[in-house]
Amino acid sequence: MSSAKDIADDVRVLAFDIFGTVVDWHGSIAREVQAIAPRVDGDAFARAWRAGYKPAMARVMAGEQGWTLIDDLHRQILDSLLPQFGLDRLDEAQRRQLNRAWHRLDAWPDSVEGLTRLKRHYTICTLSNGNIGLLTDMAKRAGLPWDCVLSAEVFRAYKPDPATYLGVARVFDLRPDEVMLVAAHHDDLAGARACGLRTAYIERPLEFGAAHIKDVSPQPGNDLHAASLTALADQLGC
Repeated sequence: MSSAKDIADDVRVLAFDIFGTVVDWHGSIAREVQAIAPRVDGDAFARAWRAGYKPAMARVMAGEQGWTLIDDLHRQILDSLLPQFGLDRLDEAQRRQLNRAWHRLDAWPDSVEGLTRLKRHYTICTLSNGNIGLLTDMAKRAGLPWDCVLSAEVFRAYKPDPATYLGVARVFDLRPDEVMLVAAHHDDLAGARACGLRTAYIERPLEFGAAHIKDVSPQPGNDLHAASLTALADQLGC
């Protein structure tokens, strides 16, 4: 790992993964589905919905369907899941409202404070596969203080396509090593490192719920490793 001082001196932009890193998708989705269907296992539903995410993006990247916003991929996955959970009775309005639960995800308790502190010293932006409308709605509801909302939609490529990571540097006219990706997912961070970005891992052991604790042990290659966004701010002197 590089020293926090080196990072603080060299990095200009912090780009953040969102789902799982900044917001609690599992807890939020589980609560939303149980609010409309109390007998449904919210934990299982949330994890099943999320499990369809990477295969759906892979179909787009393989050319099996055209460029598709994450909102639309979420809806495709949702429609395929509903019969499995006995929810195929939901009408169009109910399905649309449930699909927009991804716009209403709650931030982790440390996120707003950590981002606000980091924003004092760095430009902070999203770098998410979520589409711009989704990310903007989420930010307004949760009070996430982004300087800029960047998305796979901007680059018409999903992470870990290099176009996403390098696109952040191009937007801000910076070298890749002047940008740091902050994420709770090692595969995302590996993709950023391969493009020359700096990386910071954030521990989110509850990403998949209290019944499915995630291993957040340090892995080699990341510049920084922090227990939360406020801890990252501490490391960077913010």
